[in-house]
Amino acid sequence: MRTECLHPGSADIDAISTAELFLLMNNEDAKIAKAVKKAKKHICLAIEDAVKAIQSGGSVVYVGAGTSGRLGVLDASEMPPTFSTPPHVIRGIIAGGSRALTTSVEGAEDDEPAGTAAASEITANDMVIGITVSGGAPFVLSALKESKRRGARCWLLTCAESAYGFLDGIITIATGPEIVAGSSRLKAGTATKMVLNMLSTITMIRLGRVYKGYMVDVVPSNAKLKRRAMRIISELTGLAPEPAAELFQRARGNAKTAIVMHEKDIDFDEALRLLEKSGGSLREALRC
Repeated sequence: MRTECLHPGSADIDAISTAELFLLMNNEDAKIAKAVKKAKKHICLAIEDAVKAIQSGGSVVYVGAGTSGRLGVLDASEMPPTFSTPPHVIRGIIAGGSRALTTSVEGAEDDEPAGTAAASEITANDMVIGITVSGGAPFVLSALKESKRRGARCWLLTCAESAYGFLDGIITIATGPEIVAGSSRLKAGTATKMVLNMLSTITMIRLGRVYKGYMVDVVPSNAKLKRRAMRIISELTGLAPEPAAELFQRARGNAKTAIVMHEKDIDFDEALRLLEKSGGSLREALRC
């Protein structure tokens, strides 16, 4: 497996300067975006499956072990505050459970029965994305097999050449050897995060959770996010900060609803009705 091979530039890695180490690592990191770009076709197909899953009332579920699992949980955990999605819409499962988020749980990656059990609530409306750099983590593969048995769309995100006939698709990011042999939290981890960013963010954009580049579904759960929501209202409506803040209050802290209220000159309940009719899309609601 390429991610386990010794990097040709690492033979004297423990004998070179900090500046040389920096350049070696930085040059390797610069290759990641190109590797991700080569997987464009499959990433886009996976996004289409994710959109369909959520539109059908299902969930997108990341399943991983170790670093891969942590990255999946991290990406999923950002969806509710960023896009106002219920926690089940995009969620993460990690081998070893919540304890594995901060502590290595030895053997969890190899626990096939646990992987099968982890998929016990998957339905035919869901999409499951297994994340394993090696392409062969038993926990992940058993979860995918059980998910497929339950009728879900199943994908694999990996950095190794893999072939599994039961999957609906495989995203392979060929990141190659790490500067520290086998340390896949480096380039492979960065590539995984980049792909997950694309999967979740583009899916949310396609579902109408972003308007003109603005995070209109932001949840104002703290002072910073309240300021952000009011700034979005101000910039999209042309209102000065004080009237924007008043509109924000009348919209019960919802930026998207506030914008519809102002642009359509309607009250809160009517704005909600338009948004519901448009499937939550601000653009479509404004066209009504």
